Order: sequence, then C-alpha cells, then structure tokens
Amino acid sequence: MDFKLLTGPMKKSVAVFCFLVLAFACREPFDPEVPEGSSSILVVEGYLDTEGLESEIRLSRTVLINADTTLAPESGARVTLFSEDGAAYPLTEVEPGLYGFSQNVPEDKEYRMEIELSNGELFESLPIIPILTPPIIDAGFLRDEEGVEVYITTQGNENADDFLWTYEETWIYRPRIRVPYIYDSKIKDVRDRTEAENISLCFKSEVSSDILLETSSRFQEQVVFRQTITEIPQGDERIQERYSILVYQKAIDSDAVKFWETLKRNTEDIGSIFSPLPSMISGNLKAVGNPQTPVVGQVSMGVVQQLRIYINLEDVTPWGYLDPEFNDCIVEQDSVLARFYDPTFVSGAVLPARPYIPPGGTVILGYFPTSRRCGDCTLYASPITPDFWEDD
Repeated sequence: MDFKLLTGPMKKSVAVFCFLVLAFACREPFDPEVPEGSSSILVVEGYLDTEGLESEIRLSRTVLINADTTLAPESGARVTLFSEDGAAYPLTEVEPGLYGFSQNVPEDKEYRMEIELSNGELFESLPIIPILTPPIIDAGFLRDEEGVEVYITTQGNENADDFLWTYEETWIYRPRIRVPYIYDSKIKDVRDRTEAENISLCFKSEVSSDILLETSSRFQEQVVFRQTITEIPQGDERIQERYSILVYQKAIDSDAVKFWETLKRNTEDIGSIFSPLPSMISGNLKAVGNPQTPVVGQVSMGVVQQLRIYINLEDVTPWGYLDPEFNDCIVEQDSVLARFYDPTFVSGAVLPARPYIPPGGTVILGYFPTSRRCGDCTLYASPITPDFWEDD
C-alpha cells in the first residue's frame, strides 16, 4: 500500500494492516481470507471547526504495494454537512481528495455528514454533536540535556473532558554555504542576487504524525498541566535558526477517543498479531445500503483552539546542529577567473560563492566556487516565506 494521502496516524494504522495480512499469509497452516475490496478501503478523516476556521475532510483509498499509482485521493466526491434543522453545508474540493470547510455554524445543533463518491457509493456519519473546546491556557518549551520539550496547559470541563492535539511545524532551513552571487548569462558576468533569487533562506514544514490524547478528569480540577506536545532532540535541524509550532487543541467525545486509542495501539504495537485491523477500526462512518462495504475514519466537530510559539537558536544555545551529509561542502581554493565564468557557472551546478580580490587590490577578478548542493537551500526546502511567519 501507499499512504501518502493519509495523515501520519492513518498511514501507520493501515500500514499495520498490510503488515499483518502479509505476516499471517506466511504462516502455515493459518491462511486468513482478506475481505473483498479490503485492498481499496475508503479512508475518511477530519475535524470541522464550527467558528469559521479553515478545516478539512480528507478522502483517500488504500493502495496495494504493487499498484501502478502511488497516490490514491478520492476525488470528485460530493461531501455535505447536514444540520438537524435541514441546513446543508457543502464542502469544496480544494485539491484532489481534500475537501475544505469554512463555515460558522451553530454549536447547539446536531449534524450528519454525507459523502457521495463519483461511482455512486454513499456513506454517512453517525450523528455528530459539536464540542466547545476550552482555550489553551499556556504553551512554552523546556530546555534540558536531551533537547527541547514543547508543552501546553489547558483545563477541561464537564462538556469537554477528552482532548486530541495535532500540530504543524515550520522552520528556517539554511544551506551549508551561503551564496549571495549569481552568474547572469545575459550579461556574461556574476552579479548580486536579488531578493527573488535568494537561495540562502528557505522553510521546511511538517504536519504531526503522533496521536496525542489526554483525559482532563484524571487531574485535579481537570487541569492538564504541561502536556508534552513534541520533543526536539539536541542538535536537531529544526532549530538551526528559528522554529515555529502551531498547536491545535480539539475536544472529542468518548466514541472518538475509542477510535483514536485503537489507532494509537496500532501504531505503537506494530509487531503484534493482536493489533486490530482497519475493519475493526470503523469509527463513526458507515456505508448506506451496503453495511458490508468497509470504511475507516472518524469525523468530529467543534471549536478548534490554536496557539503558535517560536523558538530561536539563541533560546537553546548551545545546540550543535550539523548535518553530516554536507561535511564535504567547501568553498574551493582555486578561483574561477572572469573568462571562465560561462563554461563554469552557466549550468548552475557550480555557484560563485566568494569574490576573489588579489592582495592589495580593489577589483574582483574572479570567484571561488562551491557546489550547488552545498549552497542552494531550494534543493531541500521552499524559498517562499509562509504568510504567518514572524521574525523576532
């Protein structure tokens, strides 16, 4: 199977399913029968915010490992949220398999999601009751010998006892050697890079794959104090300069807790033959007209609380980030003189890194080169600054 269109927890869970099927198939005399259609199970996941925050439902299909395609978004579906009073809120497909929702809807209503696939198959959710998620009281980080721990503090109540946290990370990524110059074939010369041509400042982003759950009633006054969201090991690339984490806090009901706990056991107990298969992780969705059609997923609704924090390198120094992949990166000692600019730099594989000015001189006679892989961060990350990004 390929799981690129599933979130981390979903990918891991369905991966366990594949592992178990293969493991069982290799054991004699036990030879389990894989249910028909199990190689293409519909996967539905999402949490809809009721106050207009952009949220989404993702539809995808599991794919066999020997399939020609590696991506399996479920595109062309009609996804609609229905209120108990008859109001309909259609979701819009913003990219293949991803259906966006940005509506301010009443939290005191009961809802139902309906999914009609392009092949006519119909699925619907059980009744969904939105939950008002309490705010994040505090968020921060702790530095210790092992690295950095990011945490949040919140407080539950009688209506919001169980929490699910997800997060998105973004960080500045720099190349080993910063190159402020570019060879311009139009003028047959080296010049300073413009801001649009900058290859020394990039950004990487990742979405969490961990399943983070907690029940507030386990604690005094339902205060979840300094819940660990993620741990960043000493010297990790993410804090080579400036790091951002956006934490989403979502209150979920007891049925959703069971679903996510089952997934969590799957991901943490991958080697066990007693791990549940996807057919046993049904969630709150079902096929209409054919209850035997498998579907895996959980759709919840409520107010999503979010909070972003930044961590700078100077906040955790000494950090010691050094990627060994670039240990051989150097600025060459032999300069490239002007008459050799075109044959050396025109392909872009070699970059002019430092100017060569002879002792006592004032005129640049050439440039000391370096490899593009050592000086171009766009090979590894995005040169586009995120809209939300804030500098110090």
